Amino acid sequence: MNIRQKQEQTELRLLSPYATRSMDTKGRRKPEMECEIRTCFQRDRDRILHCKAFRRLKDKTQVFLSPVGDHYRTRLMHTLEVSQNARTIAKALDLNESLTEAIALGHDLGHTPFGHAGERVLNEMNPNGFKHNRQSVRVAQYLEKNGEGLNLTWEVLDGMENHSMKSMPHTLEGKIVRLADKIAYINHDIDDSVRAKVLREEDLPREYTDVLGTTYRERINTMVLDIVKHSEGINDIVMSQEIRDAMTGLRSFMFQRVYEEPNTKKEEEKIKNIIGPLYEYYLHHIDELPVYNQKMINTREDREQAVCDYIAGMTDHFAIEQYTDIFIPKFFMQK
Repeated sequence: MNIRQKQEQTELRLLSPYATRSMDTKGRRKPEMECEIRTCFQRDRDRILHCKAFRRLKDKTQVFLSPVGDHYRTRLMHTLEVSQNARTIAKALDLNESLTEAIALGHDLGHTPFGHAGERVLNEMNPNGFKHNRQSVRVAQYLEKNGEGLNLTWEVLDGMENHSMKSMPHTLEGKIVRLADKIAYINHDIDDSVRAKVLREEDLPREYTDVLGTTYRERINTMVLDIVKHSEGINDIVMSQEIRDAMTGLRSFMFQRVYEEPNTKKEEEKIKNIIGPLYEYYLHHIDELPVYNQKMINTREDREQAVCDYIAGMTDHFAIEQYTDIFIPKFFMQK
């Protein structure tokens, strides 16, 4: 019996009967030899952590576009905070922490430059639409490793694709990440908004802070403990109605005061003026896409998708550099 098999036996003994066990995975799109020391979900976690799309998250917007300051969250920091919250819940409930971590680390691999503003532009321009959760799966399965893909397990891909509020994962570990994502972004977006002087802590509605807490730490602690308390011993991941209502109310407040605030929307128009022209340019200059993107083109629809794939993979800085290089005149000194 090798180390991986010993770990699988440990899962059988120690994990909750509702946990997803590594040995029960539905498998990968392309069968492959098992690792001698890592379970399939640990292997997926490592593949995501070491892929290029994960590294690019460090230069992708979370909420504030190109903020001045070292302490604002990027998409990478958001991902790490989601992962930590999710792992805490999974461990407390005796669920599969490795699967939870893999889903959390991979859930935003398909996010665009400039956050959800970039996502909305691509969704408008691509006839097939664009959703970052679906793009995350596409990145993992078809785009990473120059088109070879990461060949992740079904359970990890399911959690990545279904982490949005409009869908539901099939595993409890995926359901944990789905809630941990909301806990993370509501609270760290408040923290960053206060740092940017867009909000003050005292601006937060008392009807929600009286329930959840008046500080960043208190609110996260309240939400995480509530999930653990109400999900223990059942085949579901749930929050109490009181905490869920307060979290939903705080999220609605953030949409009104930050995400859809007039100055924010004004900045979004600038993003459209960057991504829109890039989209049209590459649609008519397919030969300038990376080779592996070009190889995937067979029809007009594939051309649109290839352009989306390329732009969605850009960091904020790279998108601006490409726009500058293509559309801004270059001035040369004449001798």
